[in-house]
Amino acid sequence: MIISMIQLIFEIPEVQSIKDKRRIIRSIRDKLLHRFHMSVAEVDLQDSLSFAQIGGALVSNSKSFGESVMQKAFEMIERDLPVRIQDMSIHSEEF
Repeated sequence: MIISMIQLIFEIPEVQSIKDKRRIIRSIRDKLLHRFHMSVAEVDLQDSLSFAQIGGALVSNSKSFGESVMQKAFEMIERDLPVRIQDMSIHSEEF
């Protein structure tokens, strides 16, 4: 069993309230869940108004498949969503 993970730290420009930030995070989480069938959660920076950190995971039987899904998820966020990526890492572990 291979678990592939992604961790992203990004800036959300022009957010006026925590409520706006939560709406954007929920949208990102829902898109990743429905498009890539991965588990996603906000893992840190919950009290920051303009920054967020999310983590995602996918269980598969192939490291290359899992990491390619994570790369596609990253490209979708970078291309389609109103955020500026500050840091990103992809990692897989075998159990």
